[in-house]
Amino acid sequence: MRNILFILLSFVSLTAYAQEDLEKLITVEGLPNEKVTATFKSGNLINLKTTETIHRHEMDFRVDHRFGDIAGSAGGAKNFFGLDNSTDIRIGFDYGLLDNLNIGIARAKGATEVRQLYEGNIKYRFIEQTVDDAVPVSIAVFGSTTLSAMGAAEDPQSAASFTNFSDRLSYVTQLIIARKFSSDLSLVLVPSYLHRNYTAYNDQNDIFALGIGGRAKVSNRIAIVADYLFPFRKSSNKKYREEVSGQHYYNAMGVGLELDTGGHIFHLNFTNATAIQESQFISETNSSWGKGQFRWGFSIARRFNFSKT
Repeated sequence: MRNILFILLSFVSLTAYAQEDLEKLITVEGLPNEKVTATFKSGNLINLKTTETIHRHEMDFRVDHRFGDIAGSAGGAKNFFGLDNSTDIRIGFDYGLLDNLNIGIARAKGATEVRQLYEGNIKYRFIEQTVDDAVPVSIAVFGSTTLSAMGAAEDPQSAASFTNFSDRLSYVTQLIIARKFSSDLSLVLVPSYLHRNYTAYNDQNDIFALGIGGRAKVSNRIAIVADYLFPFRKSSNKKYREEVSGQHYYNAMGVGLELDTGGHIFHLNFTNATAIQESQFISETNSSWGKGQFRWGFSIARRFNFSKT
């Protein structure tokens, strides 16, 4: 009887130790090839995309809003620090075909000469970071096509003086590379390519850009988010647009707070980019932080699950 009791106690002790070791492996080191989750809380930072996708049969409803200049000649108390104006509004729906493959549609006001924008997009995450760093980063590709439905402008030098239907189209392709360094810090690098079928006179149709962004967690519900985009413009086109047309170009930069309410992801942000669409803020950010031409904006996202199980 004593031997049986000794065996049972030894078995219980060994089981407890084994369970404790397994918990340590999962919580501290992670199982081999275990995927890193929640690199970011949303598919967007402020201006840049992240590698996050929604799950299969989920739909993400998102509303983005940008107000007018807070300071500078167009801001100040007379315009209630930009709240009297709206530079751009976007409403979008994304749907998860697979856990790592999303498609989406959106409608945006537009913030340049080209307005009334309709967008179709796709995002595919094909590499996921692992806890053991066997795969050190997550990588996704994003592509979008944007169509302008506005009436053609009469000025032949305008970006909206459409002659053919194809003149109304622009395309964006982005490679999104992200890494979660800890539970508190994630960074993303976004090489981007924009092609516009039609542009204003002596502007360039193709633009490459490089974006960088990050998320730093403050608490379980609050994080600081920021991003910056550097477009590589041809010096000849830039000189003409700035000196002859008076169009000055700046790099889009944003900073804000991300709030997780449990059912919604809510962003409060400040950025010099007036436009929300990649097809516009990559090529035509004409506002400067240094001149007070930055604005308050917000985005709110809500997910719905259409799975039958």
